[in-house]
Amino acid sequence: MMMNRFPALATVLGLAAALAALAGRDAQARDITGAGATFPYPIYARWADAYSKETGVRLNYQSIGSGGGIAQIKARTVNFGASDLPLTPAQLDAAGLIQFPTVVGGVVPVVKLSGIRAGELKLTPEVLAGIFLGRITRWNDAALVSLNAGRPLPDKAITVVHRSDGSGTTAIFTNYLSKVSPAWKAQVGSSTSVRWPAGLGGKGNEGVAAYVQQIEGSIGYVELAYALQNNMTSTLLRNRAGGFVAPSIATFASAAGYAEWDKAAGFYLMLTDQPGETTWPISGATFILMHKRQANPETAREVLKFFAWCYENGDEMAKKLDYVPLPGNVVQLIRQHWQANLRGGDGNVVWR
Repeated sequence: MMMNRFPALATVLGLAAALAALAGRDAQARDITGAGATFPYPIYARWADAYSKETGVRLNYQSIGSGGGIAQIKARTVNFGASDLPLTPAQLDAAGLIQFPTVVGGVVPVVKLSGIRAGELKLTPEVLAGIFLGRITRWNDAALVSLNAGRPLPDKAITVVHRSDGSGTTAIFTNYLSKVSPAWKAQVGSSTSVRWPAGLGGKGNEGVAAYVQQIEGSIGYVELAYALQNNMTSTLLRNRAGGFVAPSIATFASAAGYAEWDKAAGFYLMLTDQPGETTWPISGATFILMHKRQANPETAREVLKFFAWCYENGDEMAKKLDYVPLPGNVVQLIRQHWQANLRGGDGNVVWR
């Protein structure tokens, strides 16, 4: 009798194991991978955690810089790339990619100066460019002293800290400097990676933040979430309208208000040096890159479902980390872009 029961039990156990294996493979298949910009990493991590708890689908996102994200999506080693520097329509077409924005944020100058708190040090575009060009080398330089009358600045060397990796944060920062400083545009220019005239390099927003926190007399640039999370000293910056403004979700939103996404081919749009009395001048969107032709439409659909969920459910999480969510009409444009441009290998639409 016992001998007759064992085969049945083995069959049941075997079936259970097979079902468990299939479930494991299905769960693994539904996980999605991305890599790129460090600028949006705080919000992507927050969204991914909330989405995983609700759906069971996990996001493995490597915060390696925009240059790395562009390279990895072109090599098809991830399901999506992320970059703060949008690709031009010609670049997208050449690589067979589409892009779409997710949130708007801001790049902020941060300093380590004893006795100076966030929002106390004033900078102009000219002075900021002069510092990063290596022309203003001490904190008691006349240009800085005249801007900050009544606030004692030390007779101390300025240590410039910049990104060492290919970076969309750098692209936004250098795009701004190229717009406001002819000398910067002629000597350095704008890109994810430039030949820096001065300073030392840190990898990622994290690396720049770490150096600035360690070096008295230093100045660097990071996304605002990193400045706030690390209690760093951000500066005021004179904007295009002539006012000195502080970085905040309100001043980023002012810049975002001038974005004409419906007129931007391939969503190619830079938000630096926008008009407006309350605008933060070094603002920018961050973007997702995907292949137009998807060898695995189901995985691509999982990526789109994740970002659709973020647009619908992630606004408050974004605001708490000082990112500006996209308005509903822009999200609708993005959904239409998915439907019009993403296809499986069989030619069928990926998103409906």
